[in-house]
Amino acid sequence: MKANLVDRRAVLKTMSAAAAAAFAARPQRTAAQQVKWSAGTEAPKLRAPADAADCHHHIYDAKYPVDPRSTLRPGDASVEDYRALQRRIGASRNIIVQPSTYGTDNSCTLDALVSFGPTARAVAVVDTSISDAELKRMNGLGVRGIRFNLAQAGATTPEMIEPLAKRVNDLGWHIQVNASAAKIMEINDILNRVASPIVFDHLAHIPEPDGTAHPLFGVVLALIDKGNTWVKLSGAYADTKVGPPSYSDSSAVARAYVQKAPERLVWGSDWPHPGERDNKPDDAILFDLLLDWAPDERVRNRILVQNPEALYGFPKSA
Repeated sequence: MKANLVDRRAVLKTMSAAAAAAFAARPQRTAAQQVKWSAGTEAPKLRAPADAADCHHHIYDAKYPVDPRSTLRPGDASVEDYRALQRRIGASRNIIVQPSTYGTDNSCTLDALVSFGPTARAVAVVDTSISDAELKRMNGLGVRGIRFNLAQAGATTPEMIEPLAKRVNDLGWHIQVNASAAKIMEINDILNRVASPIVFDHLAHIPEPDGTAHPLFGVVLALIDKGNTWVKLSGAYADTKVGPPSYSDSSAVARAYVQKAPERLVWGSDWPHPGERDNKPDDAILFDLLLDWAPDERVRNRILVQNPEALYGFPKSA
């Protein structure tokens, strides 16, 4: 009897310690905080669930060489700066996306990935000259995809999609596409041929004011129906004609995706919002858009937790 009591106390003590450690590891949202490259200071209304993932942000540091072909060259946005954003919105997992600024030199992204540790993953940019050994090295660090940024002049071209998609598919990676509506329509045949999963940035850049009536929306849904395509609920400001705080035109597209395929969506902040050079958005407002886009809490949690686990290989939440 005494032995059982001691064992029970030991188990309870271990459980309490584990719970305390998990709580401490989760970013604690603050009531009001200024975050670099973000407007506003208030915390969002939406309380992030445990293990919520921000599936699209960038890191910039002037100590890394820029690609001479790049056109977007924002100021420094460090790991510590981003951690302040995590504290503000409450997300604890994150996906670092290699920006066009550095071309195929992934040093800044990979160094940030190491700094963040196991709660982070990354999407790199490579061309066809990359070796299998380097792909395997990046896989070991936590890279889970490669990006084709066809919206910006730079390191990748449509011709690289098929050969690279085949190589990264063997690692279980996806290809990520950032491109205008016209470009996505142009490469649709290529996208229908690749075996690897496909992830579209920023609502797939469905043009406004056409929104879901634009042919591209049907093209993206057809790819989703094939079972290997995902869309990032990010960049509400990228194609809006309405603007903040509702982004009502982009919001209509986001809601349509949620209604059609909630199992193929992830959310991203797009911090530090490199395309918005003059007026940075309020990240609390951007996060709260999920309350409108996915009013069902179970669906929101799927978008923020379970879907990123499936796409990026995070451990399953308890």
